[in-house]
Amino acid sequence: MSSSETILKQLHAALERDPRIHLHRYPIRIDLSGDGNLFLEGEVESVAAKKRTLALAGSLTGVREVTDRLKVHPAEHRGDGAIRDSLCAFMLQEPTLQNCGLRVSVKGEIRNLREVAENASGLIEIAVDEGVVVLSGEVLSLSHKRLAEVMAWWTPGCCDVINTLNVVPPEQDEDDEVADALQLVWEKDPLVADAHQLRAHVDHYVVTLQGIVPREAEKKAAELDAWCLSGVKNVVNNIEVRK
Repeated sequence: MSSSETILKQLHAALERDPRIHLHRYPIRIDLSGDGNLFLEGEVESVAAKKRTLALAGSLTGVREVTDRLKVHPAEHRGDGAIRDSLCAFMLQEPTLQNCGLRVSVKGEIRNLREVAENASGLIEIAVDEGVVVLSGEVLSLSHKRLAEVMAWWTPGCCDVINTLNVVPPEQDEDDEVADALQLVWEKDPLVADAHQLRAHVDHYVVTLQGIVPREAEKKAAELDAWCLSGVKNVVNNIEVRK
């Protein structure tokens, strides 16, 4: 058996073992080039399935680079215009981003939705192509960058997010930044009733959730928020449900 065949066999076995990934319902095209570039394409069930697939693929010995063409199956199929309009409305209403200029790209034409003021804390440009949201521009913190990405994932119809926002001035990313961003996101999520009842411990971008919620749906929403944060490699959900 060649080294490429060994790597592919190891990856298939790892994907089959992960409870978040369902290859039979959502098959993934996997190709490995001779120089160690692994190509992944297909539709997956959730953001968690996408993140875990990428993490497992990137952890294999012999894989030099992973090319990501995975999309998340949307709960609601919508056109690019509807996705774009919903996300723009979210961001225009979000207080944390109120000092950010906002632009949208429509068929190559740039439209200003909110001008960049003198005291602006950044500029976000939104584009949507076949359900994939692309965020570009700059923001003043990593928390702002992560919040914008989560809001994109929250938008009905979104199947992937490419976040190229620059943080100006630059900040060093670390576990505490992820924990702070998640607390901010929980406070914004209407499905999380009391964010102060939840805690997140982050170790090398593996997030462990703790706390108490009254409903299973809230536990799932809190976990999904963690998965939607850029940089997160895994989520362990130890939140208790107590009615």
